[in-house]
Amino acid sequence: MENRNNVTEFILLGLSEKKEIEALCFLLFLLCYIAILMGNLLVMMSITCSQLIKQPMYFFLSYLSLSDLCYTSTVTPKLIIDLLAVKKIISYNGCMTQLFTMHFFGGIEVFILTGMAYDRYVAICKPLHYTVIMSRQRCGAMMAASCAGGFLHSFGQFVLAIFLPYCGPNEIDHYFCDVYPLLKLACTDTSRIGLLVIANSGLMGLVTFVVLLISYAVILYTIRSYPADEGRKALSTCSSHITVVVLFFAPLLFVYIRPATTLPEDKVFALFYTIIAPMLNPLIYTLRNTEMKNAMKKLWCRIMGRKEVN
Repeated sequence: MENRNNVTEFILLGLSEKKEIEALCFLLFLLCYIAILMGNLLVMMSITCSQLIKQPMYFFLSYLSLSDLCYTSTVTPKLIIDLLAVKKIISYNGCMTQLFTMHFFGGIEVFILTGMAYDRYVAICKPLHYTVIMSRQRCGAMMAASCAGGFLHSFGQFVLAIFLPYCGPNEIDHYFCDVYPLLKLACTDTSRIGLLVIANSGLMGLVTFVVLLISYAVILYTIRSYPADEGRKALSTCSSHITVVVLFFAPLLFVYIRPATTLPEDKVFALFYTIIAPMLNPLIYTLRNTEMKNAMKKLWCRIMGRKEVN
């Protein structure tokens, strides 16, 4: 326990050592974060201020937008500030807090995506029982289970990291605190802990990803027997879900499924699930969704109507 106190802060090496690239990244990621805030808030407001909130698919989508917003906010603001900083420092407590919150909201997102896949499975494969199976109580219970699952996953990562002794050096070759870069800094043998990290993050992500792919394969097979118009609508909805799942899980699995090592490419892949996926999700779910477009138009008209009255 005493060894751990030798390190009271960590130095994040960030994305690049070149100031010109960092200045460009600052502008780019600032715009991305603004887009994430506006896009996900717009989706949440459009759903909660309309009748769509009563539909399970949009109920989960509103919480997915909320988890996206919270998830990226654990990393992106710090990244943007550090891109202009001479020295990128994060305290020991701040590092552990970032690690916990990032995996907490990331875990919630994984389970919400699973819930959304189950919702589409029931809607397409068991349409006559849909309203009974996907009741309001069931949806609420699934959201509570997602939060509990996210907490258990995050707590496991947090415990593995916080009990490691850090004697120095204190330079993290990343733009945020994560388990694998921290394992490199620990002054003890971390081979067994690395296996636990793979089990907690890598295998959990892989099993979930495979289950999601199988469920969507069953859904796509069932859609073949639908009439042309209904099949097109169901396929459009499922294609949005599949795009989001692949965009989130593919880089995640690249980082966490392998043995406990860090690669230079990890930073680039991490950008996909921490910034790019949360930014693109609102676009993916709304561009081809007429109900969402109508809900956004009504929200816009309502806001403009209030401005005119005032």
